[in-house]
Amino acid sequence: MNATASDLVNELRNHGISRVDDSPLAKALYSSDASLYRVVPSVVVRPQSRDELLGVHAVARSVGAPVTMRGAGTSIAGNAVGPGIVVDTRDLRTIYEIDPEARTARIDPGVIHADLQRAAAPHGLRFGPDPSTHTRCTIGGMIGNNACGNRALGYGRTVDNIEASTVLFGNGEQATYADGTSAGATAERLQALVGANLGHVRTEFGRFGRQVSGYSLEHLLPEKGGRVDRFLAGSEGTLATVLEATVRLVEDSPGRLLLVLGYPTMPEAADAVPALLAVAPGRLIACEGMDARIADLVRAKGRGVPDLPRGAGWLMVEVAGQDAPDLVRQLAAASNALDSRVVTDPAEAAALWRIREDGAGLAGVSLPTPAHSGWEDAAVPPEHLGAWLRDFEQILADFGLHGYPYGHFGDGCLHCRIDFPFAPDAPESAQVFREFMTACATRLVTYGGSLSGEHGDGRVRSELLPLMYDQTSIDLFEQVKAICDPDDLLNPGNIVRPASITDDLRPTRPRSSPRTSLRLIHDSGDLGAAVHRCTGVGKCVAPKPAGVMCPSYLATREEKDSTRGRARVLQEALDGSLVGGLGTPEVSEALDLCLACKGCASDCPTGIDMATYKSEALHQKHDVLGERRPRSHAMLGQLPKWARLAAPFTGLANASLKVSPLAKIAKKTAGIDQRRSIPTFAPKTLKRSAATARLPETPDVWIWADSFTDHFFAQSGHGAIAWLESQGLTVRVIGEKACCGLTWITTGQLDDARTIMEKTVRTLAPYVSSGVPVVGLEPSCTATLRSDSVELSALPEAEVVRDGMLTFAELVTRLVDEGRVTLPDLTSVEVVAQPHCHQHAVLGWAADEALLTRAGAKVNRVSGCCGLAGNFGVEEGHYEVSVAVAETNLLPAVRSRPDAVVLADGMSCRVQLDDLASVPSMHLAELFASRV
Repeated sequence: MNATASDLVNELRNHGISRVDDSPLAKALYSSDASLYRVVPSVVVRPQSRDELLGVHAVARSVGAPVTMRGAGTSIAGNAVGPGIVVDTRDLRTIYEIDPEARTARIDPGVIHADLQRAAAPHGLRFGPDPSTHTRCTIGGMIGNNACGNRALGYGRTVDNIEASTVLFGNGEQATYADGTSAGATAERLQALVGANLGHVRTEFGRFGRQVSGYSLEHLLPEKGGRVDRFLAGSEGTLATVLEATVRLVEDSPGRLLLVLGYPTMPEAADAVPALLAVAPGRLIACEGMDARIADLVRAKGRGVPDLPRGAGWLMVEVAGQDAPDLVRQLAAASNALDSRVVTDPAEAAALWRIREDGAGLAGVSLPTPAHSGWEDAAVPPEHLGAWLRDFEQILADFGLHGYPYGHFGDGCLHCRIDFPFAPDAPESAQVFREFMTACATRLVTYGGSLSGEHGDGRVRSELLPLMYDQTSIDLFEQVKAICDPDDLLNPGNIVRPASITDDLRPTRPRSSPRTSLRLIHDSGDLGAAVHRCTGVGKCVAPKPAGVMCPSYLATREEKDSTRGRARVLQEALDGSLVGGLGTPEVSEALDLCLACKGCASDCPTGIDMATYKSEALHQKHDVLGERRPRSHAMLGQLPKWARLAAPFTGLANASLKVSPLAKIAKKTAGIDQRRSIPTFAPKTLKRSAATARLPETPDVWIWADSFTDHFFAQSGHGAIAWLESQGLTVRVIGEKACCGLTWITTGQLDDARTIMEKTVRTLAPYVSSGVPVVGLEPSCTATLRSDSVELSALPEAEVVRDGMLTFAELVTRLVDEGRVTLPDLTSVEVVAQPHCHQHAVLGWAADEALLTRAGAKVNRVSGCCGLAGNFGVEEGHYEVSVAVAETNLLPAVRSRPDAVVLADGMSCRVQLDDLASVPSMHLAELFASRV
């Protein structure tokens, strides 16, 4: 690059590029993708229009700056990192046209795959290829890698679904290819190059469907129509940038059935693939392989797994059509499987596909040491898959490595995350990686295989291409690059003149990690190891997630506000060169809009728990490094203490807060946004207004009066008592003081939180051990006892309390199953339910939903976070994001069903509903009590 970084920034801004960022924070966020590689860019750009994108390339050519295009950053081959300018295309997301008759869609390159599916669905259409990252990957990125996914067997690869495109070559030529024509100087030179090498191209390229390594020159053959638009698919942004694409849509096959086949081993599952393909050529939509150990990981995380046939390896075969049941029987008969099962329930099938889609993330945390991408994507003709898989497993054993294979077995494509022994500050540890990769590549080519089956060559495989292709082919790649990108500005280091596979490896284990206050049990007390759980698969940047993660990203669409972005910044703070430690402004900025909702703790396939890491980072910043805490930490972060002190004067306190000047002063003092209301105290605490007791009394149920229920929402406790007593049970509120310390934890006041927590678990453990069920009513507080208690304390009582505390729904479920209580009749009730985020992440809401359904209620569960999240939503500086989060799911849900009962067990959710929509809500216990 000829220009300095500051010159580059100035040039970009002078060309009208609106979003140009060369801050250490931006560089940290974009220096890695989902691969093993870290390359620090000079500047990150987010173009807002095609003109801006063209301007970026004009600047790059004028100053000689490299350009790397990046969609969702889920590339696992290192295709989306580079020096110079990194271009995030996710703001270029216009779907210009869906043509149902032509079955096409004309789109911007930054359109998210799932958004295109939603736009096409009303017409009964879909975009065929669907990678496991379909909730967040961009179509431009899919074109760059020639992505395939689970259903490419039935619908084709991305390249097979390109109908037209407008592109900008590295040489500056802009060209539009439509109706199968390819005109223009660059196209003519490419076609002439292939025309001079017809025999070689016909025999060496396009040998089988998943041969996507290198450049796919077969698309330039005359019998293929000389299709430059399709030739560019899989070129990884090294030749041209897609400005617009028209893609084919296909009918969304009706009557799908999923056949799951079980085999003793994964190689034996692979052996069965050719016979299955022969049963109904062209009829299989998908044929996926999945290791049983991946399903075991899902079970270990507490998530349900539908019933599966016997075996250690499975094939998931999907078919459709009116004759699908008959076809399934034929496939089962030809399968040679140990056992089989036809999954007819769409919800069960979707759950299995989710497990398969999370395979990469789950496999990354499946072994005693972290498993990594790298040899991730090899493919062979399907008839050789079983033999190749056995060879692959032997090579793993020879190197002392481990991994759980899975992949697109019907296409002969294998994925596997492997526990390469990368060591910090030990470059020689990468030699094992190089030797293993070379051994695999050498063996793979004996089967006529491809180094990449869908993810591209990138930095991880480009250097190995001479093992797959002869010198003539490598020379052709060089000539192609010279035609399209003569100055080597587009994604340099990939495919042609490749970077070394062991250069630019990012740390995968921490170089250093501070002594932590939290135990970080799953990572042996190592904060560095914890944040390195993030592999970059990017489930947190899905614009419409099914769970909770990541609410602030949904509100801002900024990488820094995603779970992945925060993890990357924390990684840099601990072992990078861009961020100088946990006390830096970059860390503060990345963590500022984290709601500590814990959604990632359950939704992230690699097990990131950003709420916990944020608490530790705040502790390090304020208690270890000594930076002054904000006012809100002293006030909102110690709310239970202030509520306890105000308890004798609640009438006066509530009246005072209705006086505008006093309320304004109180908010300013506490660091509360002036647009927020201050929750009123309960007229009487639960302990003062209900029957309390202490051991050795033995009622039928103990209720733990957490601080929020006791001081603010005592009606939840009264509802639980009223309903349980209506069933003939004796209920007592535990009379002893016992606060979980949640607000201290979320603000990083961990030393005080530990003192509070240890006193509480010592108090509650005898109650839990007494044999009488102990119930927590506030989800966030109950979740704190079920998770944070053991992170804060090694006391055995913490484990007793963690294992013994029940939610109201869990208690009622137990009592119903024992025949001791009868559910109320809710057949006339429609419910809009907002599960608290901590309940979703730690406790689960399945018991609540099952009870409501059994009682006859019509249940509408709201996805996502309410946006208040304890102190977050009321703090100064967070109001707009808090409201935006509420508008993603919660507020539209309650507006759409104005006559429904709104269930919200958590105080945060109830305050948010009251504050933003004046919507009354109730606890599940209150709903039950209302039917007494």
